[in-house]
Amino acid sequence: MLQFFVYFVCFVVKMTPMHVRIAKIHPDAIVPHYVHPGDSGMDVYSIEEVTIPPGATALVRTGLKIAVPEGYEAQVRPKSGLALKHAISLSNTPGTIDSGYRGEICVILINHGQQPYHVEKQSKIAQLVICPVIRAEILEVTELDDTARGEGGFGSTGLRHPDSSAAS
Repeated sequence: MLQFFVYFVCFVVKMTPMHVRIAKIHPDAIVPHYVHPGDSGMDVYSIEEVTIPPGATALVRTGLKIAVPEGYEAQVRPKSGLALKHAISLSNTPGTIDSGYRGEICVILINHGQQPYHVEKQSKIAQLVICPVIRAEILEVTELDDTARGEGGFGSTGLRHPDSSAAS
């Protein structure tokens, strides 16, 4: 039943135009936008120059505020090109912007590379994806049902396909 509900919500969301209000609070801010039809993420841009040393993080400003509609969140996600070419990602992937937040959108970038990375002013630093939120009703119990997996986690199923001749 829940699966049907999720599919129904996704269908309704796809059919209903959504308006997300974004305010520029800095003159150099660029309003996020979709580059191609069918894109799920809108590009987010820096309003400042920042140099991130190897292994360090930096809080990068966008000069934007957003009003996410109730029942949704805005996820801040990494750019694949920055990750592949420069080892730049987000340290809290994905970052969540709740519908009640009205502060500036800032992006926490991390440099996993060996060289300093220079963020240029008005360069793409992340993507913004608007997603529906399902709020769960939590039921505290004393025990959980048993499953075939049990408490196995953290690589307990191995790294290779079970039919692989190599040992996992």
